[in-house]
This record gives sequence, C-alpha cells and structure tokens, in this order.
Amino acid sequence: MASLAALAGFVVGALAVMVVRQNAGRGAPTASDSHEPATLPQGVASVLAVLPSSAVVLDKEDRVLRASSAARAFGLVRGENLMAAELLALARQVRRDGEIRESEIEVAGHKFGQDSTSFAVRVAPLGSHGQVLVLAEDQTEHRRVEAVRRDFVANVSHELKTPVGALSLLAETIQDAADDPEAVTRFAGRMQHEAARLTYLVQDLITLSRIQGAEPIPTPGPVPVDEVVHEAIDRCNTTAAAKDITLVAGGAEGLRIWGDDDLLVTALRNLIDNAVAYSPEHTRVVVSARTAGPHSDSIEISVSDQGIGIPESAQERIFERFFRVDAARSRATGGTGLGLAIVKHVAAAHNGTVTVWSKEGSGSTFTLRLPAFGGAAAAVHGNTTIPLEAAQ
Repeated sequence: MASLAALAGFVVGALAVMVVRQNAGRGAPTASDSHEPATLPQGVASVLAVLPSSAVVLDKEDRVLRASSAARAFGLVRGENLMAAELLALARQVRRDGEIRESEIEVAGHKFGQDSTSFAVRVAPLGSHGQVLVLAEDQTEHRRVEAVRRDFVANVSHELKTPVGALSLLAETIQDAADDPEAVTRFAGRMQHEAARLTYLVQDLITLSRIQGAEPIPTPGPVPVDEVVHEAIDRCNTTAAAKDITLVAGGAEGLRIWGDDDLLVTALRNLIDNAVAYSPEHTRVVVSARTAGPHSDSIEISVSDQGIGIPESAQERIFERFFRVDAARSRATGGTGLGLAIVKHVAAAHNGTVTVWSKEGSGSTFTLRLPAFGGAAAAVHGNTTIPLEAAQ
C-alpha cells in the first residue's frame, strides 16, 4: 500500500501539473465550456500508459475516459463502465469532497473458475472538471505468500510444541518414578524417541529454509547417480531392517547429474524413508535410474514401494509442507511432514521435477526427473539389478 501511495502521489502530481498548464493556455473557462463533455488532458494518456498498476480515469458522470490494459484484463473496466461497485463509490466520494482515499478491495474473478483478486486502491481528484483517477495494485500474490507464511509459522509452532511437551511430561514422570528402575528405563526410552523426533524436525526445517529461498546451488558439479543411490539406501538400511524391508537398486549405470550431491542424497533418502514408513513388513522398495529417453538430456530416479498407496484426492497436496494423508500414522512413524516438501524444493533447485503415481492398495512410485551432466544421457544401460539387503 505504501508503494502504491508513493506512486499515486507522483502520478497525481504530474497529471495535476499537466492539467494546470493546459487550463492556463486556454484561459479562464466560459459558461459554454462548463457544458462541454470533459476530455482527457493532453499528456495524461502517455503517463497512464507506462504505469505498472491498473489505472482508470473517470469523468464527472462516472464514464471511463481512459483505462490501462491491466484494468481491462482484470475486469475492472468494461466498455465505458467501471465494474467494481466499491471503486465507483470511492470515486464519487472523492469527487464530492476532493480528498484522496485509499482502500483494499476484493474483486470477483471475471473468468470461469477464477478466484477473487485483491487490490490496494488509491483514488484521487484529477483537474477541475470532476475527473477522478483510480489506481489499483494487484495484491493477490502478496496475500497468498503472507497466508503461506502464517500457516508455516503456525504449523512449525504446533510441531515443535508436541515433542517438547512430551519431553517435559516424561521428565516429570521419571522424577516421580525415581524408585522404579523399570519405569525409569521405559520412560527414558520414550524421551530418546521424542528427542530424536525433535532433532529430525529441526534438521528438516534447516534444510528446507536453506533450499526454498530460490538461491542458486553454491558449488554444483557432476554427481554420479550410482553413488547417490547407494548412499541414500545406506542411510535407510537400519529403518528398513526393522521392518524386514529389502532395499533394491537397479536400472541404468554410469549416469551423472549436474547438481549438489548432498542435496540429492537428502531428497532420495526422504523418498526411501517415506516408502519404508508406508510399506508393510516383508516387502521391498526399489530404487531405479534411467535416462528419460534415447536422446533425452534428463535422468529419472524412481522409488517404488508395495505400500498402502495414496488416495487420488490427496496426491496433489502431498508435497505441501506438513500435509499428511494419515496424521495418526505419521505420528506413529515419527514423520515431520516436511520430507516431500524438501524433495520438491531440491528438484526445483536442480531445474527438475518430482511426480508421483499411486493407487490405493498397490503402492506408490515417486520419480525425480533431473538434468543430466554432459554425455550422461548416452550412458550404457545396465541390465543387472543390484540387491542391497537391509542390514540385519
């Protein structure tokens, strides 16, 4: 709103000078002049044409004398009419008392399926013929970002409060049960579990904040896909072994990706951890790499499981921060709700994408599609599947 006010002040001042100069050149208005239809002062159209915001000039009878293309694109103006009733009311108030007014309004989408648009508006008198200047700045994206930020802060506060509260309660319980060694041992184990959950959450928040700022990767370079896959699997072996889930690597060999190896390992580890968490015991998770096509410059790394699958209605939201298909199951597995959001941002940081295929009861497949390095797309495809048995 402040930037709009400054811009509007400059524009109104410039237009006022033009009007004054034009009136001075014409001399004092006569009785006949007052009955002539108002026209746009010379030079005003040129100023309005370069404004980034939506601009509209109304005459004394609320007819549109000039409207920028943005104003028409947003549906604020149609023909010679100003379509937003709130703006029209503001313009009439300004015309009556000559005072500049500011406000924020919501305008319904003028296209089918389009949400409403938020505008910061400033309305000012223009000249002495009852003309009014209306400036409207689209604030929709700013409002959306602010809403996301508020939701993120609220979610982080809630997620941090849960393990911290549990640790506090368990500490009091241990203090009360100091004479019962078995109870102390049991509650201490629970404290370790909650402390680990808190550590994972803080680590994920740090990782997410580091990569979501759209900053370039500091030291990108060629990253061997085989090493990324094996490192990610190695970090997930203990979790998989606890459920007797076999982790398998397969597909093409010798592929390379342009990027950051630590971030890629983190993203792939999150996908494997997610697959293990939502898979039943005695199943397997397959990690495979391949080129996207014979002449493609992209590489695809897929993680497939035999788990419970994801409902179709939730598949569009699973990459949102803190979104959980089954909140109770996520608490049981110790998930933070940030793993897939991190994967999405890592993919975006590498100019890549992440997609999901899933069917309830048939498992899921997450696919990272990333730019290849050099001649990686022409690498020889291996036919050997390398089983990496979960550590026992």
